[in-house]
Amino acid sequence: MITKIIAEELVHKTKIEIENAENIVIVTHVGPDGDAMGASLGLWHFLMTIEKVPQVIVPTPFPNFLAWMPGADKTLTYSRDKEKADECIQNADLIFILDFNASNRMDKVADAVVASKAKKVMIDHHLEPEHFTNIIISYPEISSTSELVFRLICRMGQFSDINLACAECIYTGMMTDTGGFTYNSNHEEIYSIIYELIRLGVDKDDIYRKVYNTFSADRMRLMGYCLYKKMKIYPEYQAALITLTQKELQEFNYDNGDAEGFVNIPLSIKGINFTVFMREDPAKIKVSLRSQGTFPANKFAAEVFGGGGHLNASGGESYTTLDEAVRKFEEALPLYTEFL
Repeated sequence: MITKIIAEELVHKTKIEIENAENIVIVTHVGPDGDAMGASLGLWHFLMTIEKVPQVIVPTPFPNFLAWMPGADKTLTYSRDKEKADECIQNADLIFILDFNASNRMDKVADAVVASKAKKVMIDHHLEPEHFTNIIISYPEISSTSELVFRLICRMGQFSDINLACAECIYTGMMTDTGGFTYNSNHEEIYSIIYELIRLGVDKDDIYRKVYNTFSADRMRLMGYCLYKKMKIYPEYQAALITLTQKELQEFNYDNGDAEGFVNIPLSIKGINFTVFMREDPAKIKVSLRSQGTFPANKFAAEVFGGGGHLNASGGESYTTLDEAVRKFEEALPLYTEFL
């Protein structure tokens, strides 16, 4: 039994908007991850099944290890296809906002989406959503946006319209946003949903292999370099830090998504409950934060790096040098000892 978490009014309003829409656009956040792609493509397949023709737009490219996902090759990447994407947004009468809660998370797509006269529906599981959409389906207690998409489809009475491709995308989003069901995944209803997805034909072992076991040799060497040369431990704060410069990324022939999961590795060290990974990008420092137990990675992300997210998985940015970002991290650590 899966409880009816999404409010009936929201379900009804969203169903009416879908029925009345002729041109639907689905937008997710910059640097789309497994949940962003899983939710977006899962919804895309569902809408295609009910004879709608939506368009998924991602602000920037998704990681290569997600390219296998059914429908991924039909997405538009705004950084490459701006003119076509802008035309789709301009013509849209319904826009779905998936897996983010603030307009700036769309990066350069934001202006076009916010200016659009289309009805907008947010489906997300992050705290404190901005009110820039007509309908907000926001439940931070849910493990992933992909799970929310599944719940919404079921609540609209359309479980029978979930085909195998839709199920595979939803499962991928749920799996990746819980670290292979190793955190934020202790609610029994998650496994009721997985049961239903497997009944639809999902091969969860095959999906795991496609996501986690298809990395390049360069990626493996980069990971080894991080652990041997770049990981710094702060035992007094039960914390660890890994940093990578642009030069180091280039030395290991960095490809999009190669650093995925690096932030989680130090959590396997005894006594480490908080880890941060910093990657130097051309215009900013990308900061990923993970924690175990009750250490508030989201609080640290918000207060130190202007980001946010979930208790154990968050992100932020620093528009400084990498050295300055590290300094901010180290100076902040003593302020969070109460949570250790």
